[in-house]
Parts: sequence; C-alpha cells; structure tokens
Amino acid sequence: MDQLDQQLIATLRQNARLSVADLAHKLKVSRGTVTNRLRKLEDSQVIVGYTVRLRPEAQPERIRAWMGVLVEGNQSRRVLASLLGEPAVAGLHDTNGRWDLLAEIEVGSMGELSQALERIRLISGIRGTETSILLTSYR
Repeated sequence: MDQLDQQLIATLRQNARLSVADLAHKLKVSRGTVTNRLRKLEDSQVIVGYTVRLRPEAQPERIRAWMGVLVEGNQSRRVLASLLGEPAVAGLHDTNGRWDLLAEIEVGSMGELSQALERIRLISGIRGTETSILLTSYR
C-alpha cells in the first residue's frame, strides 16, 4: 500500500458511503484512479467490506484496545500515514508524555487483534508499543 491507498482507507473510515466521485474530489485524483485502487484493495482483501459504525456499547462482541506508540526520531509522518491506513485503527491521537501516539484499536476477535498488533509493530519508524485491552467503559 502506498500513501494514496492509505489516504483512501482513512477517508472511507470517516464515511464509507462516499461516492467514487466524492472520494476522487477529496483525494484530488481521477475517478478511474479511485475505482482501480478500490478494486485492488478489495481483491487483495485489505478492504473486506463496508459497514456501519455503532456506539461502542452497542457492539459487545467487538474487542477494543488502546495502544501507546513510541515513534523513532523524526518518523512521525510516516508512522501516522501507516497507522491511518491500518484497518484495525479506529482512532489515532497525538499525545504528550510517555507515548507519542495513542491508537484506538477495534477488531472482531483475539486472532484479529494479534494480527493487527503484528502488522503495526512491523511499521517502519515505530520504536515501541504497549497495548491494553479495554474491558469496561463507565462513561
């Protein structure tokens, strides 16, 4: 996946109902480029479907986790682009303190969580991570 693919995935995450024309406009590329990229991402099973987002408490079967990410040197932009293109990352936050970034991870099973963590740890520019599984939300 290149940067355009990652931007396409990030845009779809915000609104998976956008038309190809709207996606092309937002990404400043042709509709044909968007169509070809979507087909490629679907064929390679990077994109495996389009869905509705629900409130977290309405999805009790989902596994949610927080991941602190330590970025190596000046690799922040590269790491951000890669994480925004990662399907398991539901949210991404710049923070201060021990971690440079805080990623919200959301998956359907422990197996998916393991695969997502493996993919994220292989991203160039990440020096370290720490993941905590969300057990209960009170508010």
